[in-house]
Parts: sequence; structure tokens; C-alpha cells
Amino acid sequence: MTNMSTGVRVSAGTKAYLYLSLTLIAAIVLVPLLTTAIGGFKSLGDLRVNPFGLPAEWHPENYTDILFGDRYWRQMMNSLVIAVLTVFLTVTVSAMAAFTFAHVRFFGSNFLLNYFLIGLMFPAATAILPLFIRIRDLGLLNTYWGVVLPQVAFGLGMSILLLRNYFKNLPEELFQAALVDGCGYIRFFWYITLPLSRPIIATVSIISFVGSWNSYILPLIMLNSESIYPWPLGIMVYRGEFGTQWQLVLAFITLTILPTIIVFFLAQKHIIAGLTAGAVKS
Repeated sequence: MTNMSTGVRVSAGTKAYLYLSLTLIAAIVLVPLLTTAIGGFKSLGDLRVNPFGLPAEWHPENYTDILFGDRYWRQMMNSLVIAVLTVFLTVTVSAMAAFTFAHVRFFGSNFLLNYFLIGLMFPAATAILPLFIRIRDLGLLNTYWGVVLPQVAFGLGMSILLLRNYFKNLPEELFQAALVDGCGYIRFFWYITLPLSRPIIATVSIISFVGSWNSYILPLIMLNSESIYPWPLGIMVYRGEFGTQWQLVLAFITLTILPTIIVFFLAQKHIIAGLTAGAVKS
């Protein structure tokens, strides 16, 4: 049996093994999602007795009460504002920095690039205390910017790495021809590099969006007003003094992760193309 896309001959046993492996991986990914979605239709008692099976009695009001409440939409809007600002600033700053590292030769460029990449080695949680103090001194506590700016800072390392590798793989002839025709760095970046880099820009945007959308630690530390809480902090509403309404937590989680799943499926071709574009050379 021959794979028509690559011309490589694949045996029936190998093909069966691949299908089995992909099915197993899909099950590992889908079972928690389905369990969460179905758990949102259960009562609290049913969820405790039967956490993985179908509900003994379906309770769609768990979802409708959330959907028709003001709190859910306000938190979704807060998450959207924070995520959009984070994506815009991350892509803008990292694209300009990556273009500079890819095409401009200057003293200390390698040192400066490695300085940005050092951020990949440290999780954001290790910098929470000094970050809180700095944000407080800047007067940005309990504001969108108190969450957005740290997220942009922590996202620059990976974004610059992906964009730089993609920019370096663009045909060098384009750059030389543009310089001969009198096109400067700014025009080359704006009119040639960016239009040719849509896949990697989509990749960086999705990674940044999902990271911001699911962020919990930074909003928890930087925000103290419920009116600007993003959705991860909204889960705390369903925790009472004597217990947690887990069925509402599962319904709330299901409704809030749907946007990221939809965005991922719409842009998955661009994401795959962007992630594999810098694999040949750097």
C-alpha cells in the first residue's frame, strides 16, 4: 500500500498501527472533554455517584442559567479584552524584534536574542512576587494592563523564536531585490515579510490567545474586583463555604473552553504550517 501524498509504501500492519495509535490519542483527548460536558447536565448527587456515565436525569438548566446570567457574559468579555490586547501587543512587538534578529546585523544581536530566550526557562509563577510589586508600583493593580503586560512579557520568548526562524527561511533573493530597488527595512517588513508570514503569525496569535484565555495565576494576583474578572476566576463563584457546586463548575468550564476549541479548529492549518516552517534551518 502506497501513501499517495508522499510516495512511501506503507504496509497494512503499519497502517492499522497508525490508526490504532491515533484513535487511542483521540480518546485520551476527547474523553475528559466529553466527561466534563456531560457532567454539566447532572445534579450534584448524581455527579458524585456516577461521575463518568450518562446522567440519570438531564438538567439543561445548569447551562441555561449560566448562559442567561449577566456574570458569564461579563467575564467572557473581560477575558476577550485581555486576550485581544495580549495577542495584538505580543504579535506586534515580537514580529518587529524577530525581523530585526533575522535580517539586521548589529553588535550584541546574539546576546540580546539569547536574553529574550532565557525567559523560556522560567515559569511565570517564579516571578509572581517581584512582578506584583512592580505592577503595584506602576499603579496597574486591578486593571486590564496589570494582566496584559506581564502576559506579553512572558510570551515574547517563544513568539520571537518562532517568528525569527520563519523570517530567516524566507527567500533571501526577495530581500536583496528589495534593497536594490530602494526598499528600506520598514517597507520590506510591512509590505513583503508580513504578507508572506500569515501562517506563523496565526500560530503565534493562537498560542498567545489560548495562553491568555486560560490564564489563572496572573488575574488571581493582579485583580481584586469581580467586575473585571476573566472567566477562570469566575469558577470561584460556585464555591461556597460548605461545598462546591461541581455540576455548575463543569457546565461553566464547558461553555468557556468552546471559543478556544473553535478558534483552534478554524486556524489549525495555519498553526501546523507555522510550526513546521522553521524546521529546516534557523
